[in-house]
Amino acid sequence: MSADPRPLTGEPLALDLLNTTWMREGVLQNLLDGTDGLAVWLTANGLQDRFTADAATLRHTLRARDAIRAAVDGSLAESAAAVDEVLAHGRIRPVLTADGPGEQAEFTDPAWGPAWLAARNYLELLTAAPDRIRACAHENCVLHFFDTSRNGTRRWCRMSVCGNRAKASRHYAKGRED
Repeated sequence: MSADPRPLTGEPLALDLLNTTWMREGVLQNLLDGTDGLAVWLTANGLQDRFTADAATLRHTLRARDAIRAAVDGSLAESAAAVDEVLAHGRIRPVLTADGPGEQAEFTDPAWGPAWLAARNYLELLTAAPDRIRACAHENCVLHFFDTSRNGTRRWCRMSVCGNRAKASRHYAKGRED
């Protein structure tokens, strides 16, 4: 399996799924253009032992990505049905384990597992802090992140990339005005 080529990883599952598309030199890249890319994403999120990177799982995961992207970048009212359609393929079942009470995700078909988990994670983010779900402020970036900064003012997917580009653009524009 190849290495994860994405510039931003480690975000919560729902946003990490959105970040399977990114810009490289002005061209949109798509990690999920086949089952090999799905295998990379499953591994990056610790899901490789629970789910198979096959065509059905890819199809359902892409459906979840489209639904979550519509919700994050658009209107919840207009996208709720699409997210709900993904969520209809699973549920949380309370369980009692040797360690005490717990929860277990169950799916109508295991191929829906990664999609359902990402949609469920999106609901968790909305419950925790909907105003902290952000798109990178750089005009040419399509990445998303969950702002965990103390004051909630993070603007860039990565300061070292998009933040510096924006600063350099402002500096260059200011120099041209003089």
